[in-house]
Amino acid sequence: MIEPISVDLLRSDDWQRYRAIRLRSLEINPEAFGGSFEAESQWSEVEWRTEMAKFVALVAVLDSADVAVMNVEVLDGDHGATCWIGGCWSDPAIRGKGAFRALFNYVDAHAAEFGWSKHGLGVWRDNDSAITAYKALGFDFAGEPMPSSRKPGLFYIHMIRDSIL
Repeated sequence: MIEPISVDLLRSDDWQRYRAIRLRSLEINPEAFGGSFEAESQWSEVEWRTEMAKFVALVAVLDSADVAVMNVEVLDGDHGATCWIGGCWSDPAIRGKGAFRALFNYVDAHAAEFGWSKHGLGVWRDNDSAITAYKALGFDFAGEPMPSSRKPGLFYIHMIRDSIL
């Protein structure tokens, strides 16, 4: 029997768990992020805890393994977003099996509790697989592509959606 995908909300005491999946994401898909494995792998416990204090960290769990991650930052953001979703990644071995949907279902189920009524995110304009996944989750393009301040020469697109619930 296949175990269902569950979602865990990580607290600052879970910094090692967050660190492990974040570094794995940067190592496997460095092109997908503004951060880098080289820099973040050098962070101390204090730096990881400080980083995690900036957002809500969620992981999707399958068969007791963390297989996907996302951060949700509460803010008054671009295009009326009340939260900004970032650091999204899923292990290539489980892509298409519902991990992102589980993470976004968690976001929707807890939207009122956290004040997440309108969700925003940025995605590299040439990341077609991520754009397709976000569209399937109800996101639409908002605005024109913008140049990255972290990765010169690359452009990202804002995508927005209202909370489903």
